[in-house]
Amino acid sequence: MLDSDDDNISVISSSNVRSDQISHFVTEEVEFNKGSLLDEAVDALFEKRGSTREKALEVINAAFNFNVQNQFVENKFVTLLHQCLNCIKKGSSKEISLASRAIGLLALTVGPGDKAHEILKESMAPLSQAFKSGSESSKIISLLNCLAIVTFVGGNDPEEIEKSMQIMRQLVPSKPGSNAITVKPTAAVITAAVSAWSFLLTTMDGWRLSPKLWQESVTYLSSLLDKDDRCVRIAAGEALSLIFEMGSLEKFSGEGKGSCDGSVPEGNKSKDGFSHIQGLKEKLLNQARDLSVEAGGKGSSKKDLNNQRNLFKDVLEFLEYGYSPETSCKIGGDTLSTSTWSQLIQLNFFKRFLGGGFAKHMQDNEFLQDVFGFTPKRHNLVAYEPISNIEKRMYRSPNSVVNKARTQQLNKQRMLSEGRNTGHFAICVGYEGF
Repeated sequence: MLDSDDDNISVISSSNVRSDQISHFVTEEVEFNKGSLLDEAVDALFEKRGSTREKALEVINAAFNFNVQNQFVENKFVTLLHQCLNCIKKGSSKEISLASRAIGLLALTVGPGDKAHEILKESMAPLSQAFKSGSESSKIISLLNCLAIVTFVGGNDPEEIEKSMQIMRQLVPSKPGSNAITVKPTAAVITAAVSAWSFLLTTMDGWRLSPKLWQESVTYLSSLLDKDDRCVRIAAGEALSLIFEMGSLEKFSGEGKGSCDGSVPEGNKSKDGFSHIQGLKEKLLNQARDLSVEAGGKGSSKKDLNNQRNLFKDVLEFLEYGYSPETSCKIGGDTLSTSTWSQLIQLNFFKRFLGGGFAKHMQDNEFLQDVFGFTPKRHNLVAYEPISNIEKRMYRSPNSVVNKARTQQLNKQRMLSEGRNTGHFAICVGYEGF
């Protein structure tokens, strides 16, 4: 079926999802039958065996990633949410990672409103506890992404957003504290935490945050520019640019509207604050100059090096002249453009989270279209982004659950089709496109 010329085929599922394996069948476009496969996958989340729940979550994540499952959410929202939360509470690290991703995808699907706010409220305690239950990088990164998405979509007031941002800050403390997680975070976790924190900062009014918080944030982020890991540097550079774009220089120096309690700094306090931030800005300019022309060393990734150089050229131009980077990408026959650091950070975060499903969501997900002011040409075919090597292995490996299930199903259908002169073997289960 992966080599078939039929572009309308989607999914075949096994008759018994409560067995040791969850059988499912996918084409290259990874489209799913909303009626049977997802129902069976959600039912499998009630199983006691962790491996069964993990396989069900893989099905759910793939379905929600590559199609916007609006109708399914209408019918199974509460069940799916609560079962995913149960997986986070009692599952393995892998299961927690899969379940947290599923919750993030669920929030993106429902969009802002009562359901998204319910996801945020119900998820906060399980997510916070899961951060403390182990230090595996992949799990922590998945939890960070989930917290960022559900807060971005479901946060109704600044206090809720600030609470999530504080959790993220505690994962990468600049100095030891009683509320900080004591395990030293990996570079990947630092990158994810800074990116998630910046992503939520794009939704905030900078004047709400205290000068002390700005000072701590800028000082810490500036220190990350000296780290060895280029991805850490890039995330910190984007975050710092966003802070300055928000006009937080005045807030940071304690001028203008005063501190968070309404008081206005007096005399030398204001001058000292302004001098301090000017010093940090000058330091950042020097760091950006160096990083924009850094030479590659032995074992250096050329892609990461180029990304770093290009990013800090933009940072340098922004800090010196006030010009934010302008970007554009093709979605089907349309162009999605950004012209601010805030938009660029949001775009990069959603692209990383959705991967190969980003183009499909931009075509069909009204919430994402509202975020970026993007209006697709409804009658154009979606231009799917290539799926990653990991996703290819998931769907095409001879040893994968998907491939074994496909082989079993095709053998069944061939047996049923004996004696029929169809001329071409194809399966269609009534998938309704969007």
